[in-house]
Amino acid sequence: MKLFASLILFVSVVSFSQTTSEKGKDISVSKFIDGTILVPPNTENPPLVIIVAGSGPTDRNGNQQMMKNNSLKFLAQGLFNKGIATFRYDKRIIKQLKDRTINEESIRFDDFIKDAIDVVEYFKRANAFSKIYVLGHSQGSLVGMIAAQGRADGFISIAGAGQEIDDVIVDQLAMQAPGLKDNARSAFDDMRVNGVAQNYSPGLASIFRKQIQPFMLTWMQYDPQVEIVKVEAPVLIINGEKDLQVQVSEAEKLKAAKEDAEYHIIPNMNHIMKEIVGNDIENSKSYNEPNQPVVTELIEIISDFVLD
Repeated sequence: MKLFASLILFVSVVSFSQTTSEKGKDISVSKFIDGTILVPPNTENPPLVIIVAGSGPTDRNGNQQMMKNNSLKFLAQGLFNKGIATFRYDKRIIKQLKDRTINEESIRFDDFIKDAIDVVEYFKRANAFSKIYVLGHSQGSLVGMIAAQGRADGFISIAGAGQEIDDVIVDQLAMQAPGLKDNARSAFDDMRVNGVAQNYSPGLASIFRKQIQPFMLTWMQYDPQVEIVKVEAPVLIINGEKDLQVQVSEAEKLKAAKEDAEYHIIPNMNHIMKEIVGNDIENSKSYNEPNQPVVTELIEIISDFVLD
């Protein structure tokens, strides 16, 4: 049995080392996780960055059904060109949607944490990389920082929230729909105390629908400012100056909690890591521009951190 396990591991390592094109090689880590690995050519035991996607049914490239921007694909390719291996994967809900096995009421935030941990452990067992870093984007920042605790050689947060998700949403509503802010705060408080929110405005149904309340409740249990302190490995915090979804103030909160973290605010970078020189209309359009690369400075900052 030990010999068989060793053989499987050896085949996996050889497979990684032969992944030399920017298209990469597709592999399955578990029954829930399918992804793509990119390994630079002519490198022996390069560092690996595991990319954890943000909220919603997001695939390995950073896309959703009605939103194609290839942000995570460009991020992976940019790191590949710097001599850094990457693995990016579809969130489990992508596979469940394809298989028609998804059940909204059964989804929990902890499922995403487990998946990220499974990915880290999978590549640690492979022993094919000099170091393993976890990179979390948006919602994936909180997922990634928990998965990185005691497992990874470093953690990178891009556009990650610095508060519990209910506080983030209330702050967003205060700017975008102030008339709903107080109702949302009351509904979240009810959920925390009673496990369910019942009295909420129809305008908040996308947040408080009965089917997704169990997911929101499990997400609310984690405080990024608490979790990031538990990461003993080096930490890099990045946010874009033109991020309309996650304000720079969220990154400031993470930095305040983790004082020794490296910290960068990138001018003209939006939430999906694209350069925006114009107004909010240009910003919104970029979410469906699959050929626009990510900001070059982002690749440089991450590469310097990983290769240091």
